Amino acid sequence: MALMAPEPLTRPLTVGFDLDMTLIDSRPGIRAAYRALSAETGVWIDADLAVTRLGPPLEQELAHWFPDERILEMGDRYRELYPAYAIAPTHAMPGAREAVAAVQALGGRAIVVTAKHEPNAKMHLAHLGIEPDEVIGWLWAEAKAEALREYDAGVYVGDHVGDVRGARTAGALSVAVPTGPCDERELREAGADVVLPDLAAFPAWFAGYTGTAAAG
Repeated sequence: MALMAPEPLTRPLTVGFDLDMTLIDSRPGIRAAYRALSAETGVWIDADLAVTRLGPPLEQELAHWFPDERILEMGDRYRELYPAYAIAPTHAMPGAREAVAAVQALGGRAIVVTAKHEPNAKMHLAHLGIEPDEVIGWLWAEAKAEALREYDAGVYVGDHVGDVRGARTAGALSVAVPTGPCDERELREAGADVVLPDLAAFPAWFAGYTGTAAAG
């Protein structure tokens, strides 16, 4: 007997996803890009340390290694180097493709809202075959609420306390995964409504959430 397709949501639900350490493990690629920038400039960058604190905008990390007057220049150069060094080594987080597909299978929209340079974010997703409906870059923490409100997102999924703040600012349900620099305790203390072990748990949670929402 053939399985029936899931019923679409009565009201399409938009779910936002963070990118780094939520949908993709970009640590190998970012490490390589920082090492390339360090080799080119002659300025020591501890790339292994830098990839343990992904989430905030690039300029915050560069401030640890360069004087203020060079940060904008180095940010531009890093982003120029990024495609050659960071795209190929990066891989999808477990369950990433399935999480995005779970939203779309129920008639919802999956969007990516990230602090990353938007063209580089799109390259990552295309390379890995992850196909959200929209990608919005250059937004961090509370600023992510701009895109979440614009797209009427009811849920935002991320790995950082900044993602939790963005969801709460937008009035969206905050779903967190402790797959990045923030552990479960930090995410809960920041106000996450739901903490899943990783994105592999998202489809089952989302099916239950949308079923409950529909019943309500």
